[in-house]
Amino acid sequence: MEQPRQITVIQAAIILISSIIGVGVLALSLFGVRAADSAAPLVTILGIFLGTVGLWLLTKLGMRFPRQSIVQYSEELIGKWTARVFSVLIIAFFSIITALASREFGEVVVTSVMTKTPLEVTVIVMLILAAISSRADMTTFTYFHHFYFPIIVFPLVLIVVLSLKNAQMVYLMPVWGNEPSGMFAGTLTMAALFQGSFIITLVIPAMRRPERAMIASFVGMVISGGLYLLIVVATVGVFGAEEVKNLVWPTLELAKTTSLPANILERLDGAFLAVWVTAVFTTLLSSYYSAIRFLMQLFRLQDHKLFSFFLIPFIYVIAMLPQNLLAMYDFIEVVGRWGLVFTIGYPSVLLIVALIRKKNQGSQGDPSVAKPN
Repeated sequence: MEQPRQITVIQAAIILISSIIGVGVLALSLFGVRAADSAAPLVTILGIFLGTVGLWLLTKLGMRFPRQSIVQYSEELIGKWTARVFSVLIIAFFSIITALASREFGEVVVTSVMTKTPLEVTVIVMLILAAISSRADMTTFTYFHHFYFPIIVFPLVLIVVLSLKNAQMVYLMPVWGNEPSGMFAGTLTMAALFQGSFIITLVIPAMRRPERAMIASFVGMVISGGLYLLIVVATVGVFGAEEVKNLVWPTLELAKTTSLPANILERLDGAFLAVWVTAVFTTLLSSYYSAIRFLMQLFRLQDHKLFSFFLIPFIYVIAMLPQNLLAMYDFIEVVGRWGLVFTIGYPSVLLIVALIRKKNQGSQGDPSVAKPN
């Protein structure tokens, strides 16, 4: 059964933004500084560029096959069984990043807010919330993101802009950093923070005008990437690279040092955490929703609700595997970098095959789908 085409270009961009901006906000600057010291903004820019390449590949594929997701059109391009192997790996990957997102959420909550609450409780509560919300259809899923979008973006922009008044340009020098040898690994880590954009492969088949999906992708990446870059510049500019290395969650510390004009609020960390929890929910919802929708398509089912709670036990076990906070972030970096094989490498191969074989849905005798230029 074909899903209704109700998502607009603006809604598609909003889904991308709220899917990308999530748990990575807290440790974003730390990843960049560890890789290249004061060159963290430059590493972020390179990561944004690499993430944009992956999103462009997925969007081009989606425009060639505007009624199918990557699980479906990959079988036409590289064969049923080869494609299914990669589809299983993609499902496993999004299950793992859902687990790590829920674990990071739990660590922050039990450390900063509910110090007497067991970690396991916060993790399982967030997973259950995502599972219940994921039972919705694509239209309701879109409304989730549309509703929470202003709650996430505008307060974050306000906090970052206000914090810039405390920044010192000397902390951002030299632009190339003192140890540029770590820039490549840092770029991969930064690009991994944009893997939430993979949701575009599910969004395009539900768009009213899929031929305009590239506009939504561009807007989504510019806004989310621009906000990430601002966060890194503000954090490094306020604390300096060496001090950021000693902070577990630099963005949270940045919010603590920021106040509203006239001291209406002397610290914004409480408001920031509320915004961050919302951002975590939308990101985790997108990754969990992707996993169960891909499962539905892999097994040729008509409804994904069957898998809504099926994955929770597996994801919970994965979430609790890291022994501590440092092990968790090491795990996140490794998984994120290897995940680029599925979010950038695999779509590259599919697009090349589609171009060589001149495959698109327009060539399959469907007059209702225009061929992309």
